[in-house]
Amino acid sequence: MDERQLRILRELGELGSVTAVAEALLVTPSAISQQLRLLQRAIPVPLTERQGRRLVLTDAGQALAGAAIEVETALERARHAVAEFVDRPDGEVSVAAFHSAGSAFFPLLLRGLAAPGGPRLALADADVTQDDFPPLTREYDLVLAHRLEHTPGWPRTVTATTLLREPLDVAMPVDHPLAVKRRLTPRDVADQPWITAHDGFPVVATIDAIATAAGRRLRLAHRINEFAVVAEAVAAGGGLALMPRWTMRPHPALVLKPLSGVQARRHIDALHRPERTARKAVRTVLAELHRAAGTIRGRG
Repeated sequence: MDERQLRILRELGELGSVTAVAEALLVTPSAISQQLRLLQRAIPVPLTERQGRRLVLTDAGQALAGAAIEVETALERARHAVAEFVDRPDGEVSVAAFHSAGSAFFPLLLRGLAAPGGPRLALADADVTQDDFPPLTREYDLVLAHRLEHTPGWPRTVTATTLLREPLDVAMPVDHPLAVKRRLTPRDVADQPWITAHDGFPVVATIDAIATAAGRRLRLAHRINEFAVVAEAVAAGGGLALMPRWTMRPHPALVLKPLSGVQARRHIDALHRPERTARKAVRTVLAELHRAAGTIRGRG
């Protein structure tokens, strides 16, 4: 049985005929009769009986029609509760981000949504490989994920909104011999030791592209995911590294140089399941993320 069938039974008890119920519900009498037959199949005792030309409810039918009132009342309360949840501007919104995006976006979100009555943020860091970002949308309302510009897009199970298309530059100490160059080529950096992320993270694919363009393998001296730690290792002379241009705070001992000859750019995307943005609070946070992206891009 379903809600519509119960309502038909209730209306039949009040109106006394299939034709009258059909007129009240703006459907055909045959549609009403079909729904009554489907309902009767689910009930082991007769729900209706003929009294002359009238189709009336049996005692069992009257009992079920009475229960239908309670069902409709409960469903209406449920609809009202859902509508309140969807329209609440101050609902909780969970946001997960990889480390450098969290460092750049989280403070701006917290400040931008600090006014009373706005969404309540629940922030989390998530340092995962590219393939592991979409599953996080089961747990979080919004997930800040990164991928290289030339790689395939995200699966259709999630909705993706691009916040930034961020260049990846070569980081080196300010006194490094290559620091005098305006731009670098793969051949310029091919003989240097490198600090890069672990396998499965987007930066590694760009390192591979540099090696391919230079025609030689790069020496990967250190494997570090967290860019803040990478910056300190580069400053200490541990090697060169690819660093995001906008989402990392400038380091006084480092200089960033753009790289020619390879596609060195990443997307920072906000991922979510399509139904999440039915909530006003989630839409508000997503809009604030776009405003924050403009602020971050302006720092460059």
